[in-house]
Amino acid sequence: MKIKDLNKKYDMLQKIYGDPSLASIYNGGCEENPDVCFIFMNPTGKNIASEKNWKGRRSPWLGTKNIWKLFYNVGLLDEKIYDDIQKRKSKDWDEEFSDLVYENVKNNKYFITNLGKCTQIDARPLPDSVYREYLELLFKEIDIIKPKKIIVFGNQVSSIFLDEKICVSKCRKKVFKKVINKREYEVYPVFYPVGNGMHNIDKVIEDLKYILD
Repeated sequence: MKIKDLNKKYDMLQKIYGDPSLASIYNGGCEENPDVCFIFMNPTGKNIASEKNWKGRRSPWLGTKNIWKLFYNVGLLDEKIYDDIQKRKSKDWDEEFSDLVYENVKNNKYFITNLGKCTQIDARPLPDSVYREYLELLFKEIDIIKPKKIIVFGNQVSSIFLDEKICVSKCRKKVFKKVINKREYEVYPVFYPVGNGMHNIDKVIEDLKYILD
C-alpha cells in the first residue's frame, strides 16, 4: 500500500465530518523512514489547498506562515524557502511553490500529517469521537512511512494517539512507546504551537530542539 491509497477514504470522511464546501487535506514530506513524523489536529480553510478547485498537492499548512516559522527555528526549513514563505500572502501560493516547500520538507527528512483530515472552516474544537474515526488510517500512514520518531501536538491528539490521558505540561521531553503493526515507535507529546497555543511557542521550540537532537 502507498500513502496516496488512503486519500479516497479521507475524502469519504470529509463528506461526513468536514465542511462540505472544502476538500480534505492529506499529508506530505519524506515518505521513506523520515527522522520525524509531526502529527497535528485537523486542517482548516486557511489552507489554500482546501479549495475544491485547487489542482495541486493537498498537504498541511499550505498558504500559512506560523508553522513554517517554527520549522525554520528548529532547523527543519531552509532559509530561502522560509524567506519566500514570509513574503507571500496566502493567495500568492500556487501549486509550484507548494511543491517547492514540500520538497524542502522531504529533503530535511520529516513528514507532516494531521490526526483528522476533516477540513473545517475555522479552528473549532472537534470531539474525540471524530478524531477516533481517523485513528486506524493514521496508523496505516505511520506503518507505511516508518518514522524514527513521532511528535504529537496538544493534549487531545496526544491522548487519543497514545490511548491514555496526556497532559503535555506534565510530560515535557518525556518519551512514550507506541506499537503499530508490531513495530515500536518513540512518541513525544508537545504543546500545540499555533492558534491559542502560540503563547507556548518558546516551550515548543525548546522541546523540539531537545527531541530532534
